[in-house]
Amino acid sequence: MLIGYARVSTTEQNLDLQTDALQAAGCARLYTDTVSGVKMDRPGLMAALAQCRKGDTLVVWKLDRLGRSLPHLVETVRALGDRGVGFKSLQENIDTTTSGGRLIFHIFASLAEFERALIRERTNAGLSAARARGRTGGRPKGVDQKKQKAALALKQDPRHSVREICEIVGISRNTYYKYTRADDTPQPQPPRRPVARGRGPAAAPRW
Repeated sequence: MLIGYARVSTTEQNLDLQTDALQAAGCARLYTDTVSGVKMDRPGLMAALAQCRKGDTLVVWKLDRLGRSLPHLVETVRALGDRGVGFKSLQENIDTTTSGGRLIFHIFASLAEFERALIRERTNAGLSAARARGRTGGRPKGVDQKKQKAALALKQDPRHSVREICEIVGISRNTYYKYTRADDTPQPQPPRRPVARGRGPAAAPRW
């Protein structure tokens, strides 16, 4: 069975062009969404994927109607293939139920992996360059120190609960306990000098 999926980004756009093409392609059921492509929550797509059974084919008007990105598109179609479900895009003339369509999709998958590798390479290069200049990632230490001092100061006021202190300073409960643990640690006391025990005053000599 052919199951169609159509999506537009806003209510001002019209689904008719897509739904007409999907019906002309022979789709027995249609599912739609009116939501931006970058959104993960797409009820229509979730319903279409849930409806697909082994031997069915999910049909879209265009590739960008399905995937939020090339890696997401590849991941979705690959998951369909693992379930024995085909995929077809009308505008790009891709049909994974045919050998030619599978070949094209494998090329797409290779491009998606290449894109991920480039992102990792650029990220690592940027981090290495920053470390070479003496920069490290993460939150600046000065910010954490200011929050720690504020939390310790509020802790001295018994009118403030732990929850209130966390809300005022903008930290989690775990961070609060991490900040205050060092303050609660007893400081080591200097060793006491042993008291010299004398034999008492010398006895006066007897004449």
